[in-house]
Amino acid sequence: MATKRKGAKTAVNGVRKDTKVSSPDLNGVTAGTVAPALVDFYTILSLVMGGCCSNVWSYEQLLRMNPQIGSALTFSQMLFITLQSLPTFVSFSGTSSIPSLKPRQVPLKQWAIQVVMLTFGSLLNNWAYAYNVPLTLLIVFRSGGLAISMLLGFVVMKRRYSFLQVLSVLFVSAGVVLATLSRPSGGSSTQSLNPGQYATGITMLVLSLTLTGFLGVLQERTYSKYGPCWKEGVFYTHFLSLPIFLFLVSDIKQGLSSLHKSPSTSPTSQASTYLPYLILGGNLLTQLACVSGVNRLSSRVSSVSTNLVLTVRKALSLCFSVWWFGNGWNTQLAVGAGLVFLGSLMFPLVSQDGKQEKKGKKE
Repeated sequence: MATKRKGAKTAVNGVRKDTKVSSPDLNGVTAGTVAPALVDFYTILSLVMGGCCSNVWSYEQLLRMNPQIGSALTFSQMLFITLQSLPTFVSFSGTSSIPSLKPRQVPLKQWAIQVVMLTFGSLLNNWAYAYNVPLTLLIVFRSGGLAISMLLGFVVMKRRYSFLQVLSVLFVSAGVVLATLSRPSGGSSTQSLNPGQYATGITMLVLSLTLTGFLGVLQERTYSKYGPCWKEGVFYTHFLSLPIFLFLVSDIKQGLSSLHKSPSTSPTSQASTYLPYLILGGNLLTQLACVSGVNRLSSRVSSVSTNLVLTVRKALSLCFSVWWFGNGWNTQLAVGAGLVFLGSLMFPLVSQDGKQEKKGKKE
């Protein structure tokens, strides 16, 4: 009697069938594993695109009410995100009525360094508007973070880049220079342009962009070493930043009190009195969604890929800002913005082609 070997083919009613079916392309991949990954991916994109774009709208509304609200706005965002995240990281023991923080996955000193870069980067970015830097230019300028990421990748991460990658970054740099030297027409922030104040605002943006670039490198290193612990990162980077605002108490008070005195409030309408506070509340909620989305994205992909998604988001924010608020726009700014976004889109595409080419040579 012949025994059937495992995997041998048998015939039933004249039809040959395999007793074991395998596919190298689908090995280990099931609908149960793909579906959660897709849902998580679209959730991240929704948080980044929807949350960050909505945040820019409320951000500009607040800046129009008071260009010097930067310190109060940054503090409110840090405090709100800290309070929202706190219950996840607090534990109560049976022996003590005093709550304590749960054990960390990442050493505290790792988060402490990121706190300084996040806090001062956010403050400098929010202060720049008070120095005659239009929001349209601010969005274009901050989209130039790719050049900073590449420079830091070369110096700190010891990475090497191809000619096309360098060319894409040159496009970004040229676009930032053109946009910076442009004089957008229209917009309240450009009516009394002061060259000294404008130069100060641009300097703030350069420093903010540099700090953000260092922050991206540190986040990539942290998540690659300790795992995708983005929730812990969001909590500790915001929680540890709060003591810094003790040095900015007067600015915070001035910014919060200006909401009640905002020109947008009308004594004839009771609802309009609370409108600035509703806009601030919307800004805090969308900031939470934006930060959560960016941190979740950073924990799963490289800083360059994260920068690509953020560049697309900033392009959408720029178009919306020009359309909704009627912000200043001219040919030079349009060309500069086009170069920035073109270079930012080219870089990751060229990087991906290079990886596939190297992989093909190995195979």
